[in-house]
Amino acid sequence: MALAVLKIRAIRPWEKAYKVADEKGLYLLVKPSGAMLWRLKYRFHGVERKLAFGSYPEVSLKEARQQLGNGVDPSASKKQAALEASLNAAATFRALADEFIEKMEREHKAPATIKKARWFMDLLDPDLGHLPIANITPQQLLAALKKIERRGHHETAQRLRAFAGRVFRYAAATVRAERNPADVLRGALTVPQVRHHSAIVDPKGVGELMRAIEGYDGRIETKLALKLAPHVFVCPGELRTAEWSEVDFDAAVWRIPAEKMKMRQVHAVPLSRQSLGIFKELRALGNAGSFIFPALHNAAVHEREYA
Repeated sequence: MALAVLKIRAIRPWEKAYKVADEKGLYLLVKPSGAMLWRLKYRFHGVERKLAFGSYPEVSLKEARQQLGNGVDPSASKKQAALEASLNAAATFRALADEFIEKMEREHKAPATIKKARWFMDLLDPDLGHLPIANITPQQLLAALKKIERRGHHETAQRLRAFAGRVFRYAAATVRAERNPADVLRGALTVPQVRHHSAIVDPKGVGELMRAIEGYDGRIETKLALKLAPHVFVCPGELRTAEWSEVDFDAAVWRIPAEKMKMRQVHAVPLSRQSLGIFKELRALGNAGSFIFPALHNAAVHEREYA
């Protein structure tokens, strides 16, 4: 005879545990302590199994009867739900962002790119870091971005949205999220005004600059670096981390290794007669170590922070 709520309320414990059957293999295991535990004895694909899923009245009679249906193995469903809950708890925005940045490192992205990504993560961490990434809403992401925007950092806010979007796409690709809230926010932030940096565009101004460099009376390596820059047209970081092993005096070429370049390709810089002359002046200084422009505090050591 099937159970009813009134019948369950009338159940009393015995000295030994006993079963009170309901239907379709469902029963209550009544403990001597008075606890009543739901148990289900069933067959799935011909295999007999048992499942425990809570106690009465925390799990009602109606809820207990819903555990087996539609040909689904309740034991497998329970394990799947527990697995999903565990994954969601571990898959916070911070965890996925760290994972994504580690992937960037394995793909040999430029150190400066990795450093910038970690900076973006630090900016978003106070608001989003602890949240399960699958549950983050566009409103929560927008609130975090607006904090940055209100400080006047419009470009940073735009870059943060783009970084967050990459993290959400990675989460979706690894089955830890189903949507990308950053996509919804396109157009929600203030577009930064483009500022053109001042530049010398007339020959007279270039001449004045070169004379000013010639008159510089600071550190000799700095003066020679300033004189060399207009001849080689490289980024300041590439010039700052130049090494003697990269300069081929016979071929008159400076080969910058791929790991120092943003595009991860070797960059060959032809050296003019003037450039070679400056490199020879630098070599004549006799600084120890492999770097052409060693750190000021230690001529033998140079911090390798490639831009």
